[in-house]
Amino acid sequence: MEIVTGVFKSQDAAENAISQLKSLGIPDKRIGTVGPGAAPETIETGVPVTDTEEPGMGKAMGAAVGGAMGAASGATLGLAAATLAIPGVGPVVAFGMVGAALLGLVGAAAGSAVGDTVEEELGEGIPHEDVFVYEDALRHGNSIVIASVDDDQAYRARAVLRDTGAEDVDTLREHWWSELREDERANYQGDWDQDEPSYRRGYQAALHPRRRGKAYSEVEDDLRTAYAGATLDRPFQAGYERGLSYRPRGENR
Repeated sequence: MEIVTGVFKSQDAAENAISQLKSLGIPDKRIGTVGPGAAPETIETGVPVTDTEEPGMGKAMGAAVGGAMGAASGATLGLAAATLAIPGVGPVVAFGMVGAALLGLVGAAAGSAVGDTVEEELGEGIPHEDVFVYEDALRHGNSIVIASVDDDQAYRARAVLRDTGAEDVDTLREHWWSELREDERANYQGDWDQDEPSYRRGYQAALHPRRRGKAYSEVEDDLRTAYAGATLDRPFQAGYERGLSYRPRGENR
């Protein structure tokens, strides 16, 4: 199994992509979508969510997963929705089990009830290292389509997402960094031109759901495993510490 994702500027484009993915024979329960949604109190989800709830709470999302496996059709995907009011993003709604799983990781710690459930059901889990990219996409009002596909469907599924207008995740990641880069350069004490790649690697490492809010010393062993081919030098550590205080552009740092 592989996870494929696409970020779309409009809901219509996302719905078109969902329709095309279904035409490949991908089951409804393996397709999901996450996008800007109505305020939590206006959506009938059966999930206990409030405006003050922390993003990605495992209990709320675990409750959502069981019911979010309906059929995809037209403007909806699934018979039930899961929704959260996410600080810095706003109200976000997910349809489908994998959509609920992605929503459960946005701003959350990995290993939540949702993440575990999806990995048991679908095999390979959501790409945790790109969660901050999806958060930024939602912050900009975009919709995300996500599907768990068989290995022999992956190439065609990616082609569908590309042909229906999905934005490339690598491009979105570069745009995200470009909005932060000058502030980070000004804040950095050292040779920015030389150290930027390692600094950025450390910064992004701090945004992984498993490490959010944790000091470098708490996750050093995990980082050495995850970045076995890279040197965890002073710029990397400086980037990591700075990443812990990350706020989207326009919010107070």
